[in-house]
Amino acid sequence: MARADTLARARTLDRPELAYLMRFPTADGVRDLELTWAELARDTEWATARLREHGLAAGQRALLTASGFEGFWGHAVIGALRALKVPYGIAEAMGWDHRRTAVFHRELTPHAVIGLSAETLEGLAGMTDIGEMFRSTPVVLARPTAVPVLRGVGVTASVISAVGPALALECPERSGAHVNGAEWRFGERDGQLTVAAGEGRTSPLPETPLGITGRVVVSRCGCGSDNPRVLLAEAN
Repeated sequence: MARADTLARARTLDRPELAYLMRFPTADGVRDLELTWAELARDTEWATARLREHGLAAGQRALLTASGFEGFWGHAVIGALRALKVPYGIAEAMGWDHRRTAVFHRELTPHAVIGLSAETLEGLAGMTDIGEMFRSTPVVLARPTAVPVLRGVGVTASVISAVGPALALECPERSGAHVNGAEWRFGERDGQLTVAAGEGRTSPLPETPLGITGRVVVSRCGCGSDNPRVLLAEAN
């Protein structure tokens, strides 16, 4: 049977509602949370809108650095890139794969690099000038600990991070990383972030301390969004 026929047959099969079992760290240990296909679709739609705000469009190229265990948000970002018709390459976010990041960056000349980690930057710093490498990249979305390193060498980097079960993504205003207020309820207690599931999420999640130092800003962003923003201490 041809691959196209196999895929067509597969699409007719019943699919369970459950897409992922998310496992994320909290202040009190690891927590599991179910993620349905419907929730993943909404998360992908939200991520698509955020990447569109950064100017990503059809025909541009992107480099994503992510690890397999980050599938619950990596899948949403990949879905967003596909929705925007942006071809992408993927490198592991761990430092040992920094050479793949260098090769993809050289060969793809990406419009956007998404998910850069401090470990990747440390590996790259041993072989190239990371400021020279990324200053010409129009969109650089990096993890919190990588952002100060990049900004220190003149790269205009924005924050992208998993914050508990949610994805936080900074807009071009760079005044905090937006979270999806329709899906999650973020707060702060004693300088630490908390999160609770919104009414539309399948798995219940009461207010949960995340053990992440930061603040929540609820005022309207300069980009016009009313989504809450988290200011992560590691990114400063």
